[in-house]
Amino acid sequence: MRVLVVEDHRMLSGLITAGLRREAMAVDVALDGHAALAQVAVTRYDVVVLDRDLPGVHGDEVCRRIVASGSGTRMLMLTAAGTVRDRVEGLDLGADDYLPKPFDFAELVARVRALGRRCTPALPPVLDNGDLSLDPNRRVATRGGRRLDLSPKEFAVLAHLLAAGGRVVSAEELLERVWDEATDPFTTTVKTTIGRLRAKLGQPPAIHTVREGGYRTGEP
Repeated sequence: MRVLVVEDHRMLSGLITAGLRREAMAVDVALDGHAALAQVAVTRYDVVVLDRDLPGVHGDEVCRRIVASGSGTRMLMLTAAGTVRDRVEGLDLGADDYLPKPFDFAELVARVRALGRRCTPALPPVLDNGDLSLDPNRRVATRGGRRLDLSPKEFAVLAHLLAAGGRVVSAEELLERVWDEATDPFTTTVKTTIGRLRAKLGQPPAIHTVREGGYRTGEP
């Protein structure tokens, strides 16, 4: 899942970003409304976590423009004002969900995940291929009944490949959907992560390289 966190409070934006990345999400950050609009113009985000009271361009206007773009991006609006009227105003602007500050981080994660599911085709609760199984909600992956110890990025790559259902997934697609703006697109990040993942999955190979194409799961 690709997420944009738009929050002008640097400490809070840093905490949200670090926490969502631990949940295997690719997260970018914008500290004001101008930066947010510039980023959504060039990157397709599944979810935008949007602070309503932003400098530059107000969060309400950011919300309106994203909705008007027809991108299908889901928006979770954050604000220190938590009255019913405030929530109604935020939803009327086009936000998909509304969370008043202060909030419990587990609830934020659950709401972001729920919005992410709404912007992608429905998937089964457990992704599997042969003896390989992955439960995105419980964050558990197993092979042959053996639980796999995967890093957040390894888990996210495996989830994306399994969700593709045997379709060839390019390295560029993995960079866009699993990593974020902090990643150098000219590095061997994808290849290195795939190598570590293959080692943890063991034999027989579960991830196959398609020459000049990318990677896929299933039979060779």
